[in-house]
Amino acid sequence: MIPQNQEHRFTVTASDFPNFKGEVIHPVLSTYTLTREFEWAGRLVLLPLLKEDEQGIGTMVEIFHHAPAFENEEVLIKAIPLPWIEGEELIVELKAFVGNRLVASGKTGQRILPLTVIEKIFNKAKQSK
Repeated sequence: MIPQNQEHRFTVTASDFPNFKGEVIHPVLSTYTLTREFEWAGRLVLLPLLKEDEQGIGTMVEIFHHAPAFENEEVLIKAIPLPWIEGEELIVELKAFVGNRLVASGKTGQRILPLTVIEKIFNKAKQSK
């Protein structure tokens, strides 16, 4: 199957502002909220590729801010998969816009693995505590 472009929209709320130990730093979309939304947009590309016994596991996130997004503004994230070979890491290029304003750009990476392999990875990590 060939990965398809996807879009994801969300509206910025006060809970999306950068907030450290109860102090809002700026009344704009935070990097960590944007990271979560980029991950979801990349996952939307991944979901149609998954077989019943598989799951995606994140490998990387890269984000560059270009402009702020303010409370009550709708952010549109465009997710464009880069050329992909089945069995390899799926890299998705992402761009976030408010209207014509480019808010952020970046990439996510995900690898599709059988659920049994993911379970083994998690169990091995737990044992190495």
